[in-house]
Amino acid sequence: MKKIYLILPIIAGIMFGSTGIFVRTLTENGVDSTTLLFLRFSIATIYMIIAIFLTDKSLFKIDKRDIPLFILCGLCILALNLCYNSSINTVPLSLAAILLSTAPVFVLILEYFLFSEKITTIKVLSVILVLVGCTLVTGLLEENSISISLLGIIAGIGSAIFWAIYSVSSRKSIEMGRHTFTILLYSLITITIVLIPFTNFTQITNFVYLNTIPNILFLMLHSLVSFALPYICITISLNHLDAGTAVILSSGEPVAALLFGMIFYSEIPTVLMVCGVFITIIALIILSRSSSNENNKKLEN
Repeated sequence: MKKIYLILPIIAGIMFGSTGIFVRTLTENGVDSTTLLFLRFSIATIYMIIAIFLTDKSLFKIDKRDIPLFILCGLCILALNLCYNSSINTVPLSLAAILLSTAPVFVLILEYFLFSEKITTIKVLSVILVLVGCTLVTGLLEENSISISLLGIIAGIGSAIFWAIYSVSSRKSIEMGRHTFTILLYSLITITIVLIPFTNFTQITNFVYLNTIPNILFLMLHSLVSFALPYICITISLNHLDAGTAVILSSGEPVAALLFGMIFYSEIPTVLMVCGVFITIIALIILSRSSSNENNKKLEN
């Protein structure tokens, strides 16, 4: 039975890696970034309500002191998705995914300043490897490298920074006794409310009218695959696996994005780019495992 929980993070990583397909398809059909995110998160809210209703209805309950953190988490998720979508539309999918995956590096920096977390030699070496890997993925060291948008790279780094802030904020909320599903639900509600004034409902109507039933199913699948289901899979797995193992198993997102980019958009990487992807993944695994081991030692003490 435990094998199922080992598979869930892998599935989550693959689904996260497919996000670019949905984003580019909707963008090519005239849906702007904020409208796209409204669709993703408003539909995901329904999925999270169903998930909580089927698992534990008490997760709907919150305290007033939770609200500021939920709002912060929601705004961070919104910002990281705005940045990530911009990155997806301007650089290869594999590079966008790699840049987002560097979030643990920024978590390390934030935890050092906010929680005085110790920075070890292994963590420093991991960060250096991440930087080397990302440099290789951009193709900047190759003579015949493709033109990479600087804006896309900056947006990708921005997505990682906001992901790191969300991780630290949600960690604080979890320490206050809140479940991941509760944090996600009220973060999604916050995002949906914030996005309503910036949503072009005409774009949604036009997209749906192009091919009504298939496009409605596409929108539902977009929200399910790129957000709701991966988070649900990882949350379920964390109830049966340690965080380090879950991170390692879900780290295939850049590889999945690399493959999806090759299959759907003919984004053929060079040998150095592929090496960069795997160097970055290995470095992030070492970094995550090191942090997980330190957290376990703290709990034992």
